[in-house]
This record gives sequence, C-alpha cells and structure tokens, in this order.
Amino acid sequence: MTKDELRKQLRARRREHVATLPESMRTLVFMRPPAPLLELVPDDATIGLYRANPYEAPAASYAKHFFEQGHELALPRFADRGAPMEFAHFADPFDESDLEIGPFGLLQPKGDVPTSAPSVLFVPLVGFTERGDRLGQGGGHYDRWLASHSAAAAIGLAWDCQLVDDLPTEPHDIPLTAVVTPTRIYGPFA
Repeated sequence: MTKDELRKQLRARRREHVATLPESMRTLVFMRPPAPLLELVPDDATIGLYRANPYEAPAASYAKHFFEQGHELALPRFADRGAPMEFAHFADPFDESDLEIGPFGLLQPKGDVPTSAPSVLFVPLVGFTERGDRLGQGGGHYDRWLASHSAAAAIGLAWDCQLVDDLPTEPHDIPLTAVVTPTRIYGPFA
C-alpha cells in the first residue's frame, strides 16, 4: 500500500473514531501530559506545538500546561505556501491574540513575531508504529524541520486507532522520540 493510500485509510479511521467521542472527552484525554512524558522535557525547553484540526489529537491543553510551567511556546509558521516551515514564539495559549490566519488557512504566529527553535516538538500525525515511525500529512514539513534540528525531541500525539503494525518509510522520514495516546506512551525510542 502506498503512503497516500494509507493516509486516506488512516484519516477515515481517525474521523470515525473521533466522531464517536463526546466533545468533552476529546480534550479531557489530552488535558495534561503524563508524568513519564514530562521526564523527557528539560526545565528550560522551548516547546513546539501545533494547532490541531478537528480530528487530530488536540495539543491546546498541553500548550496551556507548558505555558503555566514557565516554558516558552512556539507554533509553526509559513511565510507562504511554498516557504519552509519555521517556528515562531507563541505568547499566550489562553488568548491567542498573537495569531493570524496563515497561507494554509490555519492560525499561526503573526509575521512580526520572532522565530524560535523548539527543543521539544509535539507533532501531529496520521499514523504511527510502536517503533516510532510516523506518517504525516504528506507535505514533509516536519521531517525537513527535524532534519535541520536533529537535537530536538519529536513527540507524536495520536489517538489509539492511529497505531499500525508497519509503515512505508523513506530515508528522509524522521522517527519520533515518543508517542502519546489516550491510553499509552510509546517510547522513548533510541
């Protein structure tokens, strides 16, 4: 099965799973990072997060948690659709007044907000394996960013239904440090 076919299948599985969850449950399961995960986060880490679409594992409560713990936050930003992904400072996850709609229709830090290089990055995904392989949206933005920031820890957030036995991987695919689901932490991987 090709990556595109697998993405289509896994997106449908994820949509069906999320549709069965009560709205309150969608955020409650990712309300606070579990204690073993916090051991992977240095006290002075800049935390990179993402703005979840309706079916992705939500990261908003993690943003609030790390903000309250005194961490600097960063979100992806694109200058235009062809530009590389960069991360920029995210000042307040409770207000979000420092965000604007970017070229992909998602909220991102405004263009005048300084860039930032997260040392711990929570990443969205379409599928993952117990070994830390990740299938993303297909644009390669996170793999390219992680390839040029190899010291950053990449932690996937996912629903349990996104776990697969195997994924087709290519040399440019960057494996995850760990994956957090509502029921389990996978990793950390070597």
